[in-house]
Amino acid sequence: MIFEMTTQVRVSNIEEERKWYEILLNKRPDFIPQDGFVEWKLIPGCWLQVAEGNLTEGNGPLRLGVTNIEAERESLIKELNIDNFEIYSRPEVSAKWGTFTDPWGNRLGFFEYMDKNEE
Repeated sequence: MIFEMTTQVRVSNIEEERKWYEILLNKRPDFIPQDGFVEWKLIPGCWLQVAEGNLTEGNGPLRLGVTNIEAERESLIKELNIDNFEIYSRPEVSAKWGTFTDPWGNRLGFFEYMDKNEE
């Protein structure tokens, strides 16, 4: 069951680009979970993530919030023959996540909150 969504853009200098997005969105970030990563809640259930790192062509990944990422992963492997969908987590991040590509190269993914009270 999908209940939330994030989309991420990559930038080369988080401090400089953060200011750009603050002006664009007319507000400061709603959440800063770690260095090099900021998030804005755009509307209920929809977040824009700005992450410092290797630039990618276009936007993405588009990640959808799910209640059980492992079950969703297994379903995608079975139903859509997805073969490259690793699930990641880090102690400082409150969710686990995974990214895969569709047949056309678009980056998609899911995330699951570790603390179920956040769902």
